Amino acid sequence: MRKQQGAARAAYQQRLDGVAAPRHMHLMGGIKSICVYCGSGPGTNPAFVVATRALGRILAENRIRLVYGGGSVGLMGALAMSVVDHGGLVTGIIPDFLTEREFMFQGAQEVIVTRDMHERKRLMFERADAFVALPGGIGTLEELVEQMTWAQLGRHKKPILIANIEGFWEPLCALLNHMKELQFIRAGLTVNLLVANRVEDILPKLLEAVRAVAEPEKDMTPVVAERL
Repeated sequence: MRKQQGAARAAYQQRLDGVAAPRHMHLMGGIKSICVYCGSGPGTNPAFVVATRALGRILAENRIRLVYGGGSVGLMGALAMSVVDHGGLVTGIIPDFLTEREFMFQGAQEVIVTRDMHERKRLMFERADAFVALPGGIGTLEELVEQMTWAQLGRHKKPILIANIEGFWEPLCALLNHMKELQFIRAGLTVNLLVANRVEDILPKLLEAVRAVAEPEKDMTPVVAERL
């Protein structure tokens, strides 16, 4: 089992190593920070950690600040450490009750400890120009769906993307299609959820989406954010 996982990790890493990270693309697209939701565990597929580290490198090399949940374990830790290791900037936002449970990352240039989850999510929203969901658990899913809900209700137009590494998000995509077929997601309520099957496609897709949004449309007013 370990040999198989090692071989899978090496093969995935070799493919990513051959991909040149897009350099300084945010200067054209207006993305200065990206909020990334991801698991506090590594998952069983080595490709998840490899892809997460690759995304960290891409963010750092393009001078895009990472905004994330502030932990140092699992995919969260791999992402933050990769950004820092490649010279990038990290903002960790974590509620007080999780500082020990998720081992708050000490290497971030900015750490914000909040009173609760609601304040954490509001600050993550306010400090990000776009959102990416890597593989993760219930918390990752909840944060992703909340952003989709706000977008559906017209509260913001910041790009939202799922990193469909090794098909991780396929069940969610199938569920969303099921909802559309049964008209629980009706015409006019569709959310433009971006999907990237390869980590190297994440930034180009976000940049393409953000160029189509006027600057005033990207923001949610603080009053509305606090109520939500």
